[in-house]
Formats: sequence, C-alpha cells, structure tokens
Amino acid sequence: MFDFLYFLVIGLAAGWLAGQFMKGASFGLVGNLLVGVVGAVFGGFLFRLVGFTAYGLIADLIVATVGAVAFLYLLRFLKGRGVG
Repeated sequence: MFDFLYFLVIGLAAGWLAGQFMKGASFGLVGNLLVGVVGAVFGGFLFRLVGFTAYGLIADLIVATVGAVAFLYLLRFLKGRGVG
C-alpha cells in the first residue's frame, strides 16, 4: 500500500512540475496531475528501455517528470493534429 501511495505522490509532483515546464501544454491542475501519474509510468518505461534505473526519491521524481513532459508533448502534438 505504501508503494502505491509513493507512486501517486511522485506522479502528482511530476505532473505539477511538467505543467510548469510546458506552459503552453497545460491541461489545468487536475489534468496535469493525472498526466503526471501516467507520465511516471511512461518515464519509467522509457528509462528502462535505454537501460537506466532510478533509485531514490530524487531519481524517481526526475524519471517521472521527464515522462510527464514527454507525455504532455505527445498529447499536445496529437491535439494539434486534431486527434485529441
């Protein structure tokens, strides 16, 4: 149970940070927080794909934030193309 809460808190923080980095791609506070949770999974997948593993709070937050920024960028790209 603690791991799930830890994952949610990291994802929520990453979503907020991603919203700060990607000013033009904001989906509002709640939307960015949800994107952060999805981005945490996406970031973990991307980093493992290239052979990196995060250990510790700061590393988890960086991985989740990078994933959330990448996910926000992908959503903005799809929205611009009329897919979303």
